[in-house]
Amino acid sequence: MELTASVYGVEFYPVGRIRYYADNGEDIRRGDLVLVMGDFGLEVARVVAEKREMSIDQLGYELKAIVRKLTEEDLEVHRRNEEDAKEAKKIFREIARKMELPMKPVLAKYTFDRSKLIFFFSSEERVDFREFVKELAKIFKTRIELKQLGVRDEMKLMGGLGLCGRPACCTVFLREFQSVTLKHAKKQQMMINPAKISGTCRRLLCCLTFEHEFYEEALKGVPDEGSTVEYEGKRCKVVNVNVFLDEITLMCEDRKIVKVELRYFKYAQNVQR
Repeated sequence: MELTASVYGVEFYPVGRIRYYADNGEDIRRGDLVLVMGDFGLEVARVVAEKREMSIDQLGYELKAIVRKLTEEDLEVHRRNEEDAKEAKKIFREIARKMELPMKPVLAKYTFDRSKLIFFFSSEERVDFREFVKELAKIFKTRIELKQLGVRDEMKLMGGLGLCGRPACCTVFLREFQSVTLKHAKKQQMMINPAKISGTCRRLLCCLTFEHEFYEEALKGVPDEGSTVEYEGKRCKVVNVNVFLDEITLMCEDRKIVKVELRYFKYAQNVQR
């Protein structure tokens, strides 16, 4: 018999990964702030998925229960922690500059009970921050933890605009990153121009994955541009593949240009790669 539990989905950061916690019997609604045991200790999270039944195997990690919904007193503590964390971020930046460390603070966060202060930072190189941590511990009188972020996670937390002029997908709805490679751009017949296919984070655009499945299916069995095919007894070179016009442009050995529907070559075996 499959074990199930009533759980709520919470996020620790806006549009962050959803983690599930067991129902504690309180009347909890979407949008409520709750206390949970997170990766860093006792943390505040926002409920983004209302109560549902999930199997223990489906979760894939040890299920913990929500500690409690934030009370008015808890909300005041949380507000003060957030304000102090903002000041801590400024101090982090000043000390890093004085110590000439190439570290840019992205986010500072206290655990609810202030037993730990976590700094998320970005850097283009490896940093020896052992002395830096000692200096921070002297100032804040609590345990310090530093987490170096990748450029995509930095973008998610800081926010920004995409090439389309709209807020970056990772700050609006994309909770987890997928692997994006040049094959995604090539499959969509895009020019391999880094300026055109890279986001503000300087990595390949996440949106290249959104329509990849469509292109995979639409171009299944269709020869690639530059390949040689046989058409009506002639050897021809594929000059262009246009999935929207549903046609392939060929240059045959007699120098004639012909346009052929995609379905002519779909699943054909006469393509010489």
